[in-house]
Amino acid sequence: MSDDAPILFFDSGVGGLSVVAPTRLLLPHAPIVYAADSAGFPYGTRSEAEIAARVPALLGRLVERYRPRLVVIACNTASTIALPAVRAALDVAVVGTVPAIKPAAAMSVTRVIGVLGTEATVRQPYVDDLAARFAGDCTVLRHGSARLVELAERVLEGVAPAADAVAAELHGLFGQPGGERIDVIVNACTHFPLLEGDMAAVVPPHVRFVDGGPGIARRIAYLTTGQGWPAEPPAHRLVFTRLDGRERRIADRLSAHGFSAVDAL
Repeated sequence: MSDDAPILFFDSGVGGLSVVAPTRLLLPHAPIVYAADSAGFPYGTRSEAEIAARVPALLGRLVERYRPRLVVIACNTASTIALPAVRAALDVAVVGTVPAIKPAAAMSVTRVIGVLGTEATVRQPYVDDLAARFAGDCTVLRHGSARLVELAERVLEGVAPAADAVAAELHGLFGQPGGERIDVIVNACTHFPLLEGDMAAVVPPHVRFVDGGPGIARRIAYLTTGQGWPAEPPAHRLVFTRLDGRERRIADRLSAHGFSAVDAL
C-alpha cells in the first residue's frame, strides 16, 4: 500500500469532522479525504430504505476514485442502518460509528442517560440492543433532533447557534418523565460534539457529554498499526456530492485546517 493512501471519512455533512479531529491527533501524518453527502443531507429525516441504498453506492464510487486504506463511516445514522451492506460491498476495512451508550453507563451516577441523535438513529433496533447490553440498569431516554444537526452545519459556515434554540432542542430530553435526573448525554450524532460547548451552557452543570470520536480514532490507529505514512503532514481533501455556495463557504473555513483541495462527486 502506498504511504499516500488516505483514510476516507464519510458523513452526510460536516459532523464527521468531530471524528477527524481526534484521529489527526493520533495520526498527524495521515492523508485524509473527507466526503460529505451534501446532496443527501440530512440523513436523519430520510427513510431507512433511502439510506441503505444510497450509502453503499456512494462509498463504492468514493473508494474507486480515492483508493483509501480505510473507510470510516463517521455518521451514526448511516452506520446503524447501512454498515453491514457497506462492509459486504467494499474490499477495504470499514469502521462504523455507534452511540456511546456503554461508556455513558459507566459514567452515570443517577442511572438516567440521555441519547441525543437524529430521528433515524434513535429509533433503530441497534440502539435498543446497545441499551439492553450495556445500560440494562439505567433508564435510557432518547430524543431525535434535526434542528441541532442544522445548527451544527451552520457553525462551519460561521453562524453561532442561539442559546434558546439549543435549549429548546435539549428540552426534548429533559422534558421527558425522569429527564431531570439525566447526568450523562450521549452525543449519538457526530454533528453534536461541534455544539457541545453551546449545549453545556444550557444544561445543569453536573451533566456530562460523551461521544464515540476518541474511541473511533483509537480503532483507526490500531487498524493502521505498522503502515507507512508520508514523511510530511499532508494536504487533505474535501469531497461534496453537491458543491454550491454553502459547501464553498464551509470549504473556505476548513482550508485553514489543511483541507486545501475540494472536489465534487
